[in-house]
Amino acid sequence: MYEAVILGRLFLMEASMAASDPYLKDITQVGPARYAVAVVPSDANELATVPRAVCVGADGNVVVIMSGNSQEVTVAMVAGVLYPLAVKQIKATGTTATGIVAVW
Repeated sequence: MYEAVILGRLFLMEASMAASDPYLKDITQVGPARYAVAVVPSDANELATVPRAVCVGADGNVVVIMSGNSQEVTVAMVAGVLYPLAVKQIKATGTTATGIVAVW
């Protein structure tokens, strides 16, 4: 039931709430991801959960804010590649890639 709730909810939260990072103290965790959620880039909202990785369905730039700081970084991404990035926000402005998926 917990899994269905996680997969069924939007992957955005209010701007006043911080993204939770279940891997903050365990950055060396390996193994398969158990959840995947399509991400709608937003300039105002952080992700509900900091993912272990991000991938895109179509090549392009993705503007992110990493979980460890507050600076925007533009990452050029190729479709189908899993990028091991712990991001707390994926910005709409400047993001040209589509089909963005976060996994954890």
